[in-house]
Formats: sequence, structure tokens, C-alpha cells
Amino acid sequence: MLSKKFGRLTTLAAVAVSVFGTQFVALADVTLSGAGATFPQPLYERYIREMRKAHPDIKVNYQSIGSGGGVRQTIAGTVDFGASDAAMTDAEIAKVKGGVLMIPTAGGAVTVPYNLPGVRNLKLSRQVLSGIFLGKITNWSDPQIAVANKGIALPNIAIKPAVRADGSGTTFIFTNHLSAISPEFKSAIGVNVQPKWPASFLKGKGNPGVAASVKQTPGGIGYVEYEVALKNGLTSALVQNGSGNYVAPSLKATNQALSDVQFPENFRVFDANSNQGYPISGLTWLLIPKAQKDPAKAKAIKTMVRWMLTSGQQFNDDLNYTSIPSAVAQRAIQAVETGVK
Repeated sequence: MLSKKFGRLTTLAAVAVSVFGTQFVALADVTLSGAGATFPQPLYERYIREMRKAHPDIKVNYQSIGSGGGVRQTIAGTVDFGASDAAMTDAEIAKVKGGVLMIPTAGGAVTVPYNLPGVRNLKLSRQVLSGIFLGKITNWSDPQIAVANKGIALPNIAIKPAVRADGSGTTFIFTNHLSAISPEFKSAIGVNVQPKWPASFLKGKGNPGVAASVKQTPGGIGYVEYEVALKNGLTSALVQNGSGNYVAPSLKATNQALSDVQFPENFRVFDANSNQGYPISGLTWLLIPKAQKDPAKAKAIKTMVRWMLTSGQQFNDDLNYTSIPSAVAQRAIQAVETGVK
């Protein structure tokens, strides 16, 4: 009888251990919330999916609401991390209680997709590109466009630019480039995540919204992240770089453009362009508040950053993003390890 009771107690104890063990595992799981840039959305979705395999105890929810939203939510403290393709300004950094780290995760190209059936390999000079987005070149038959496109039958239809409706790091990269190549654009519109575009321009939310506008609009032209253009089957223009060459967007050409980037101590880079390769290129950052309220989340963020900047970088090429140089990645990992509490 004693043996049976002992056996029953042992079984109950095993069940109890199993139940409490399961509860312990569940309690150990950590969910991180992030929000921001749509530019790296395809890459971050891949990161999150792959990282979950290596770290099943860490779940990451990421909302692609635009870089402007990512900065605002980081300042407000409503997310565990933000994301932006526009480096935070000193004024924005000062608003984050406890400070913030900007961690580069990738680089990429902003392409200029257009909707002109039958027109391939369209070349856009610096003068033409800035003129279109100033609202001054308004028809595809304009002689200024024809100069670089001899032998191409350009249609006599209106140019319909599509831009972002939301605050956007993609817009920052694009307007940063246009401001660098056109003093008139810099004066009239300037570098901004949400500039005041001409009222006649079409507006779309996120990179997908702009892509949809271009795809649905004959004569349309816009700017979107390279992978988004590919996924939507859009044709992108060759744009003129600082050396005068017309370059199509590609991973190789973007790597060439970003090869000379120098990362300072805080990893903030406002102008990532060179005269080589594809000229409309930029970087994207995670915005990591240094003062985390939950020690478990602080630990999970360190794990996430370490994984993204080591194992995760192998997925950058797959999705047409440039990788962060290993020496810079190690510096960034160390900054998070020591700076996030």
C-alpha cells in the first residue's frame, strides 16, 4: 500500500514539475514591440522569422508605420525599439528619456519606378529627375527627357508623380539625393521625411502604397525601396550619378555607392552617397532606447541586435540590401551590450 501511495505521489510530483516547468518556460518568453521604417520591412520580416528559430523565447512584433512614426514612438516610449532610414537629429535624440542608440542594420537603394508600357531602360538625368519632382517637367514628351533617351518613343502623356503620404525615411533618402544634385530642389522642397510636395502629386502610404499608385497609373513615377519595386514587378529608371553615368538599381551598384561610408562613434550618417554606383542609396537604423523598463526585454534586445548583426546579415543579400561591415557591426553590438540597461 505504501509503495502504491509513494508511486502515486511520485507521479503527481512529476505532473506538478511538468506543469510548473511549462509555466516557467512561458513566463520566460519575451515579446518585443517595434515600429518604424517601411524601407527595411521585407528584411526585418525575414530577420524576425529566422531569429525565432534560433531564439524561440524571443518574439518580435514589428509595425511598418514609416520612419517618422518610428522616431515619434521611440521618443514617446511606446515601443521597445524604433526604426528609421533617417538618422535622428540632436533635437530628437534629446527627447528620448535616458538616451538612444542608433544601430545600422543594412543599406539599400531607393529606385525610381515608372509606368510607361513599352518603354524600357528609361534614363533620367539629374536635371530631369529633380525637375519632375519639383513639378516643373510635366509631360513625358518633354525634350529634356528625350535628350538622354534617343531612339525611345516617349509618349505624349502627363507625368504623374507619386510620393509618400506619411513621414518616411525613404523620402528622406530621396529628398537628400535631390537636394544634393539640385540647389533649386533644396531651396523649394529640401531634405525632409515629410516635405511639402506640389498639391497635384499622388500620395501613397508606405513603400507599398507608392508602388501601387505607380502600377495603377499610366504615366506614373515614384520612389520606393528596391525590393518593393522588384516584388511589384515595376520597371525602374536608370539615374545619373555624380560621374555622369546612368546606373540601374542593383545590389552591386548599391554596394559600390555605400562602400566609402564612414561610421562615426554614434553610427549616424546623414549623407551616404558617393559619385560611384547607384546614387540614390541610404542606410537604415534600429533606434534602441538605452533605458529599458524591463530587464528581460533589455536582455532580449541585446540578443536581437547581436543576431541581426551576425547571423542575420546573411539574409541581406537575399533581399537586395547591403550588409553592415563586420568591424562596424561588432562596434554596434558592443555599444548595445554596454549601453542598454
